[in-house]
Amino acid sequence: MLKIYISKATLCLFLSLIRGVFGADADEVKSVSVTERDFVTLNTDVTEVQKTDQILWMFGPQETRIAEIHKQSIDMFDSNETFGDRLKMNRQTGSLTITDITTELSGLYKLTIITSGGTTYKRFSVTVYAPLPVPVISNNTLSSQKPSPDSRCSVLCSVLNVSAVSLSWYKGNSVLSSISVSDLSIRLSLPLEVEDQDNNTYSCVVNNTITNHTTHLDISQTCHTKTPPAAIFLPLLISALVLAGLAAAMYFLYKKHKEKKS
Repeated sequence: MLKIYISKATLCLFLSLIRGVFGADADEVKSVSVTERDFVTLNTDVTEVQKTDQILWMFGPQETRIAEIHKQSIDMFDSNETFGDRLKMNRQTGSLTITDITTELSGLYKLTIITSGGTTYKRFSVTVYAPLPVPVISNNTLSSQKPSPDSRCSVLCSVLNVSAVSLSWYKGNSVLSSISVSDLSIRLSLPLEVEDQDNNTYSCVVNNTITNHTTHLDISQTCHTKTPPAAIFLPLLISALVLAGLAAAMYFLYKKHKEKKS
């Protein structure tokens, strides 16, 4: 049987070459989140690009070439209509900045760094979130299918046109209830019942992985709403019309009776 002996030094050299060719972090994907219309920078971790270095950025499943430094010359691939003038490449480090980013630019960005010491690969998974709306709190007592006792008030916190968010009610710093949605939701709502005289602090919070918005509940304003003028005057108006009708009828009968006598 043929036996092959490999020295420790040779094995280390072989592993080093494999590391250089395929990249130590070839399978690692760095997740990056950003809000729509903001900017994001994907860093190469290169201190200074050398004359013979080549840095290439690609985007999407088709691995479309979007930016490159080769022999210290920058090529932004103007033929790529997806990004327009949103791409900026740092000449010293090769890092890529995407400005005025939109949700269509979410996806996988691949980086290839070729130097005299070998080739390194990096991947960035960029997720672009639409701006979060501010939660709106409204009185839900009248529309609630289950009427609340007179001493309690039903309120509803809502946000419109959201995706990949959570909506939560807080009492102070404690979470009372929460609901999440991953797909696009036209309206996301979460109810809450409170006492009319409750002095605790309640707030509704909508959040995603990068930001949040909070609306505080003002019980005195939301629950102790004045009765609309129509609700006050409509019964009075109906009563007045009924009385006027009765008076007119009585006057007509009296006049008719008087005419018969004469």
